[in-house]
Amino acid sequence: MWTHIANIILKFRITLMVILGVITLFMAYQSQNILWSYDMANIVPDNDPDQIVFKEFKETFGEDGNILALGILDSALYEQDNFKKMRFLTNELERIEGIKSVLGLANLRMLEKNDAKKRFELEPLFPEIPEDQETLDSLLGIAKDLKFYSGQLLNEENGATLILVTVDKKVLNSEDRFTMIDDVVRAGKQFSEITGIEINYAGLPYVRAVNTLKIKEELNKFLVFSVIVTGIILFFFFRSAKAVFFPLIIIGVIVVWVMGSLALLQYKITLLTGLIPSIIVVIGIPNSVYMLNKYHHEYSTHGDQMKALGKIIQNIGVVTFITNFTTAVGFFVLVFTDIPILKEFGIVAGLNIMCTFVVSTIMIPSVFSLFKPPSQRHLKHLEFKALGSVLNFLDVAVHKHRKLVFLLTIVLVIAAGYGISKVKANSYMVDDLPEDSPLKKELTFFETQFSGVMPLEVIVDTGKKRGVQRMSNLRKVNEFEMFLDSMDLISQPVSVVSFIKAARQSFYKQNPNYYSLPNNRESNFILRYLKEEGDQEGIAKSFVDSTGQMLRISLKMPDIGSIRMDSLVNEVITPKIDEIFGDTDMIVKVTGTVPLFIKGNKFLIDNLITSMIFAFCIIAVIMAMLFRNVRMIIISLIPNMIPLLITGGIMGYFGIPLKPSTALIFSIAFGISVDDSIHFLAKYRQELFAHNFFVPIAVSKSLRETGASMIYTSIILFFGFVIFTASEFGGTVALGKLTSITLLLAMFANLIVLPALLLQFDTGKINKKEHPLIEEFPEFKEGEEELTK
Repeated sequence: MWTHIANIILKFRITLMVILGVITLFMAYQSQNILWSYDMANIVPDNDPDQIVFKEFKETFGEDGNILALGILDSALYEQDNFKKMRFLTNELERIEGIKSVLGLANLRMLEKNDAKKRFELEPLFPEIPEDQETLDSLLGIAKDLKFYSGQLLNEENGATLILVTVDKKVLNSEDRFTMIDDVVRAGKQFSEITGIEINYAGLPYVRAVNTLKIKEELNKFLVFSVIVTGIILFFFFRSAKAVFFPLIIIGVIVVWVMGSLALLQYKITLLTGLIPSIIVVIGIPNSVYMLNKYHHEYSTHGDQMKALGKIIQNIGVVTFITNFTTAVGFFVLVFTDIPILKEFGIVAGLNIMCTFVVSTIMIPSVFSLFKPPSQRHLKHLEFKALGSVLNFLDVAVHKHRKLVFLLTIVLVIAAGYGISKVKANSYMVDDLPEDSPLKKELTFFETQFSGVMPLEVIVDTGKKRGVQRMSNLRKVNEFEMFLDSMDLISQPVSVVSFIKAARQSFYKQNPNYYSLPNNRESNFILRYLKEEGDQEGIAKSFVDSTGQMLRISLKMPDIGSIRMDSLVNEVITPKIDEIFGDTDMIVKVTGTVPLFIKGNKFLIDNLITSMIFAFCIIAVIMAMLFRNVRMIIISLIPNMIPLLITGGIMGYFGIPLKPSTALIFSIAFGISVDDSIHFLAKYRQELFAHNFFVPIAVSKSLRETGASMIYTSIILFFGFVIFTASEFGGTVALGKLTSITLLLAMFANLIVLPALLLQFDTGKINKKEHPLIEEFPEFKEGEEELTK
C-alpha cells in the first residue's frame, strides 16, 4: 500500500502541493474570524453542587470578581490639595466607560438619621472638599470612626486607603476591558505625576487583563523563538538551507491550519490553545528530521534520487504515521475530560499533529524532487564522528554492561518513587508570578495592607422569608462574622449585619462605641432602615435577596494557594459554621470565585491524571496491535514510564507542586517519547529478519541507524520546549523545564534501557503462525514493486 502511495505522491506532486496551498489559503482566510477568550475558564462542571451554589449566588447577588482596587499608602494624600486631587481622580474614574461605580475616601457616604422621615439616609461625608486643612482633618477623623469602612477602605494603623472600582460584567468579559483598564491606569498615572503619590493596582479585573496581555506577548515570542531554535538545529544537523527552509515552511502551513481550525470549530484562543502553534513547531519538525535522514541515507546507498525519495514514504511512512498518532493520542485523550478548554486543546492539537504527518509526507518528497540531489557536503552528517562515537559507546554499554544499566535504572526508579511521595497538589489564582514582577509587588501591597483582594463569599439561607430581619438570626450571623474577623488571613466581613451596626452607630451620632447590633429595644427603629431599603436600590440590596430570606457575607483574602485554602475552608470555617448554626434551620455555604477556582484546579488535575491513564492504555493497545507479544509490549512501555517517574521524583525533591500546567506534562510527554520506541522497534524487527533473527546484531544495527535520528529529534524537542522557560509565568516555566527533562530522559531510556531489555529478554524467535501488524510494514516484504519514476 505504501509503495502505491509513494508512487501517487511523486507522480502528482505538483497537483498535491497546489491542493495544500489552496487549503492553506482557505485556513488563512478563516483565521481572520478567530477570537480571544476573555471569560474566566469554567472548569468545574455545571452539575457540580458547588458550581450550582455559585451560579445561584451570582443570579441573586451579582458578580463577586468584578472589583478593581487602587491602593495608596502615603501620608501626603491627606494634605488638602492632594486630597482634592484624589476627589478629581474619583470623579474621572466614574466617567470611564465600563465602570459602574467608584467608592473611595473622597466620595465616602455615611448613614445619617433623618428624624423627619424616621429613616436613615446615605449622605456624602465630603459634599465639597474643604478649603482648609483643619476642616479636612476633622472630617477625616469622622471617616476613621466609621467602623463599617475600617479595614475595607481604610487601614487605621498607617492610613493606607483604597479606591474600589466596580466593573460592568459585559466589559469585564470582552476586549473592551483592556481599554477600560488602560483608562484607569492612565488616570492613576496622571494623579501620581501631579502629586508624586504612588498608586498600586489589583483586583481580578486588573490581574486578568494584565495576565492576558502578557500571555499574548509570550505566545508570539515563543512562536518566533521556536522557529529560530529549530531552524538553527536543523542547519547544524544537515548543513543545508533547503533542509531548514522547507521543514519550517511545512510547520508554517500547519500553524495557519491551527488558526483556521480554531476559527472553523468556533473555539476561542485560550492560554492552552494559544500554545498549540509553538508546540506544533517543536513536535512537527521531527517528522522532517526522520524523512530527511532516511532520504540522505538511501541516496548515499544507491545514488538514485527518486528511489530514495520514494523510500521515505515506502519504508518509514507507516512508522511515522503511527508515531504521529501516538503523539496525537497524548492530546486526543483530553477529549475524555469534562472540561471544555481541555477538550478544545486536545481536539485542535491532536487533529493538527495528524495534519502535520500528511503535509510532511507530501511536501518533503515532492519539494526535494524538484531540486538537485544532496551533495557530499549535505551527507556528511551521516558520518558525523562525534555522533558515531556516542552511538558506539551506547552499543558497548548495552552489550557489555547490561547489569549496571539495570542497577542504575532500578536505583533511579526507587529514588523517583520516594520523590513522588513528596509531591503536593497546589495552585494559585495568580500562577507563580516572579517575586520581582510589578504585579506581584502590587498584590503583596494589598495583602499586607488589606488582607488581599481575592473574593470569598458566604451565603446564609435563613429558611424563611424576611428571616434576615429576625434579630436571633442576625446575632448568629454576627457571631460567625466576629469569628471570621479574628482571622489574620481574612478581611473584615461585609454584610447586612455590617449595615445594621453602622445604622446603630449613626443613630448615636456616629459614636464608634455603638458599632454593634441593636438590642431588642433599639431594633424596632433601627431595623426600619432595612425595611425601607427593601423596595429601593440601596446598599443593602446587594447583600440581601428580594425575599429577605438569604444574605451574603463578603470577604477578601490573599492568594494563599489551594492547600491552605482547603485547610481554611474545611478545617477552620466549616467546623465553625456547624458549631454556630448547627442548632438552627439556617443553611450556610462558602462560595465565590476563589474556592471555585481552587476546586476547578483540583478537578483539572484529576482529569489530566485520568487522561494520562487513557493515553497509557491506548498506546499499550497500539503496541499490542503492532507486536502481538506481551513481552514486547512490556519491553516497549518500560523505557517510556521511567522518564515520567523520574520527572515526578524531580518535582517532589525540588518542591514543584502538581498543578494543571505540570500535570499536563505527563500525557503529552508520554505520547511524544513513545515515538522513539516505535521507530527503534520497527527497525529492530526489520534487522531481525535481515540477520537471521540474531538479537545482538539486530540491536546494534538498529541503535546505529535509528539512534542518530532519535538524538536529532530529541535535541530539537529538548530545546523546543526549553524556550518556555523564558516565560514570566511559573506554570509555563515548569511546563518547559519538566517536559524538556522528560523528553531528554526518554531519549536515554530508549537508547540504553530499551536495547538492554531486548538483549536480556527477547530471544529473537518468531512464531510463524503469528503475523503482527509490524510485519506488514513494507521493509518486511521481499520483492516489492519498484517505484515509478
